[in-house]
Amino acid sequence: MAERLPVLLAAILAVAAITACTSQAAPPQPSTSPNAAAVQPIGEPRVIASGLEAPWSILRLGDHDSTLISERDTGVIVELTASKGLRDAGTVGGVVHDGEGGLLGLETLRDGPRRWIYAYLTTASDNRIVRMPLLGEAGNYSLGPQQKILTGLAKAANHDGGRIKFGPDGILYATVGDAGQTDRAQDPESLNGKILRMTPSGGVPGDNPTTGSLVYSMGHRNPQGLAWDSGGQLWAAEFGQNTWDELNRIEPGGNYGWPIVEGSGGRSGLIDPVYQWSTAEASPSGLTFVDGTFFLAALRGERLWAIYPGATTSATAYLVGTLGRIRDAVPGPGNTLWLLTNNTDGRGSPHEGDDKLVQLDLGVAREG
Repeated sequence: MAERLPVLLAAILAVAAITACTSQAAPPQPSTSPNAAAVQPIGEPRVIASGLEAPWSILRLGDHDSTLISERDTGVIVELTASKGLRDAGTVGGVVHDGEGGLLGLETLRDGPRRWIYAYLTTASDNRIVRMPLLGEAGNYSLGPQQKILTGLAKAANHDGGRIKFGPDGILYATVGDAGQTDRAQDPESLNGKILRMTPSGGVPGDNPTTGSLVYSMGHRNPQGLAWDSGGQLWAAEFGQNTWDELNRIEPGGNYGWPIVEGSGGRSGLIDPVYQWSTAEASPSGLTFVDGTFFLAALRGERLWAIYPGATTSATAYLVGTLGRIRDAVPGPGNTLWLLTNNTDGRGSPHEGDDKLVQLDLGVAREG
């Protein structure tokens, strides 16, 4: 496979991390005191890989193993190792880039000696989830033949969702956007505008909220962030339309209101977000949970949000305008966080070397 630009170990960005405390919460009002166990970014971000093309998802395969990165427009899965830098592990067949569609989320599953790579992608006719066996060894991985897991999701030039993650229960969850038709989000027969829950082979788990349905929650516009807290509770982040982006605590069978409400509506039968931002401050994508803290990647907002859940929820912005658009956030090795910039997707202003994989050190959060 083709070799990519080398890893840029320990390269320090010239601009220091900028911290802002300008978050705007949905009721209840936020506290300014993080949880005692919470963490926050410290020091300056370091670039560990560059030259990526419209990257979308980070998939770490282990502390001492490779990392895979999806490129939305090319359909390529890139492999990163400390010794060999970036190389193409393979191209996911059938990917058709259209607006926000293309090769989106990645996930992995071990099944005995075999490791599967799952991918959420846009084709000429639909959005779908497939899996492929991961072949070879670290530094020389390749992709085996595709197996279809779920097909027929409506696609569009926007609102394609695309995040897939296995939960603590061993079940696969997927965020699916409304694909530009808002009524789908409130239609229980449509899989669009939903968070879906399925077995590793695409079947309906017996304990899903509705018998025979993959739908786990509904009333979503374009969710792209999924993460579980330390108690196993699922949370999701999603794009609003013009006013409010949302962080939601996901309950089985819950209805999160779109398009009836955007943000907190106080409507009976609809679940309000735990936290909300103006769309200029967020446009949220990847979401992860580390040591009592959610980290949320913001695209239009060009920042990283650290979110501290509790009886009241607070949020603090970091890296405001430093890296540009941020697409994904995942735990890195040790006490670090890995971020994926997204400035080459047609909506950003690329910096030198974009797009990049960046590492941040994490330390105990301070009150204030």
